[in-house]
Amino acid sequence: MRAWHFSETAYPYLPPAETYPSIRVSLPNRIYDPLKGAALYDRFIDEWLVAEDEGVEIMLNEHHQTATCVDPAAPLMLAALARLSKTARLLILGNPIANRRQPVRVAEEMAMIDVLSHGRLEAGFVRGVPYEVLPANSNPVRMNERHWEALDLIVKCWTHHDGPFSHEGRFFHHRAINIWPRPIQQPHPPIWVSSTSTGGAAQVGARGYIQATFLTGFETTKRIYESYRRGWREAGRGQDVPIDRLAYAALIYVGENDARARAGAEKLLWYITANKVPPHFSNPPGYVPVAMNVQLAKGAHNVVSAYGTKQSTVEGAIEAGTMFAGTPDQVLAQIRKHWNYVGGYGNLLIMGQAGFLDHEDTVHGIRMFAREVYPQLKELYPDTTISGMTEQLSAAS
Repeated sequence: MRAWHFSETAYPYLPPAETYPSIRVSLPNRIYDPLKGAALYDRFIDEWLVAEDEGVEIMLNEHHQTATCVDPAAPLMLAALARLSKTARLLILGNPIANRRQPVRVAEEMAMIDVLSHGRLEAGFVRGVPYEVLPANSNPVRMNERHWEALDLIVKCWTHHDGPFSHEGRFFHHRAINIWPRPIQQPHPPIWVSSTSTGGAAQVGARGYIQATFLTGFETTKRIYESYRRGWREAGRGQDVPIDRLAYAALIYVGENDARARAGAEKLLWYITANKVPPHFSNPPGYVPVAMNVQLAKGAHNVVSAYGTKQSTVEGAIEAGTMFAGTPDQVLAQIRKHWNYVGGYGNLLIMGQAGFLDHEDTVHGIRMFAREVYPQLKELYPDTTISGMTEQLSAAS
């Protein structure tokens, strides 16, 4: 088991929610104070480095035109962390390549960071959440096809070393590709792909990349992982799927007592309760198949519309499996319950800061997890564990 400290570098100093229709896309940037923002960047970077000191890896992501994640150019933040950190693996999850026009540029950026970090890059790629479509001036239709063509081209950029080659695809066209620098890690840095759909997970499994899923709870995560394992096996990769191929992201806060843990968890919930977004941003036409929209209309779980649901309480989020919070023993029990139910995962992506959770409390949560929970997780779930063997593993532990 590997743990990763994750912060969306949020800007929480907003007017009352009833005064604006959406926290994403249309919230006027006059609300943003650049001096406060600079101080936030400083503290978020300091928190990532605290995590490294505690033996936890580093993760960051990218979003656009939103106060929930003021990191619209994650490769820039990753480059800073590549220089400031020393030993931690650096995961970007990720590059929204279905919305970017230049996959070759992404390949160059990631290769440069791998060299700058002396081979510590974990390169993650995402389709992009629906809120990103309008800011990117992108087409929500055929995003999956664009995503996979871009990713295949990026991999070829990293692995082709004999001078320029051309690419004439359905969506991308490049005449002379010959990137400098090339990555340190060979044949290329580890590749992660996030997906919250079973169809997407099967494609990730078929390619053998690391599958990450965000705040998908119990049932949805289980289906995603089962689909990943099916794609892995049908592609001829063998029956055994190592748990280090699977990752789960949750809101996590550990305190030395119930009161401090509850206070930290309440502040983390800002990520869910502040996510006020109207339907035309959260579900643009063509972003999901018609059949999925029918399921959503019938009440199916939708991660991006968690605002206003029972997950806006600590108890509800813990019950749903989107939050693990409490004392070390409580958090360990919650993670084990989720791990066993979904079939196991080898990477725990920890959203350990959100909203008004201040620096002192964020550092406290990082250290409590790293010192009181993480050692037990590493002992319980070594990388040699096989995903899906939950009954045997549960009995053995």
